[in-house]
Amino acid sequence: MPRGRYSLHDPHDHTPLSHEHFHCAPGPSGWRYVSQLTTPTGDHTGSVDLTLDELGRPLRLELHASAWQVRGAALDGVTWVRTDPTGTHATEGNVPAHAFSGTSPAFLIATTRLLRLTPSAPATRVRLVTFTDPVLAPRTEDQSWALLKREAHATDNGPLTVDEYQVTALDTGERHTVHITGDVVLAAPGIELEDLDTPPSSFPDRT
Repeated sequence: MPRGRYSLHDPHDHTPLSHEHFHCAPGPSGWRYVSQLTTPTGDHTGSVDLTLDELGRPLRLELHASAWQVRGAALDGVTWVRTDPTGTHATEGNVPAHAFSGTSPAFLIATTRLLRLTPSAPATRVRLVTFTDPVLAPRTEDQSWALLKREAHATDNGPLTVDEYQVTALDTGERHTVHITGDVVLAAPGIELEDLDTPPSSFPDRT
């Protein structure tokens, strides 16, 4: 069960935004990721709880940020309920999308589990509902993902396989690179792995 800490920053000017203290692991149903977010000074700002099924679909999502809350799952596409800070009003949403996204590294892992790309495969299009900080406002976006290469790196604990993905925002054409090993993001725009207590988990190949 990997445990560690990501630092999140503005991908444009590198302003520090938060630290995400996480643990995650494969399980009987698929994969679960749980984290707590704090400001650079240590104040609690939110949390992420995401469970995927064995096919990479979101079984359950719960987000908290700035007193806002979102609960969602894969249902007729993706369905969610967003609750305002007072708790007196709730809005429901449903979009014919494949999965959820957001600032947490958990969503990058979730997308790779859903797509199961290989280095020889063409780029794959995916539609995501992204919850934007700081009020978890939903936004639908289309992306294209391609696995550029897969390399094994020697470590003290044995070979570590690192996947390099190219992600393209289809509305703007903007491209960026994501490096992932197992269920841990090594590097991505706005994300840096600061600390990792145990090695990443490996996923069994889907048949």
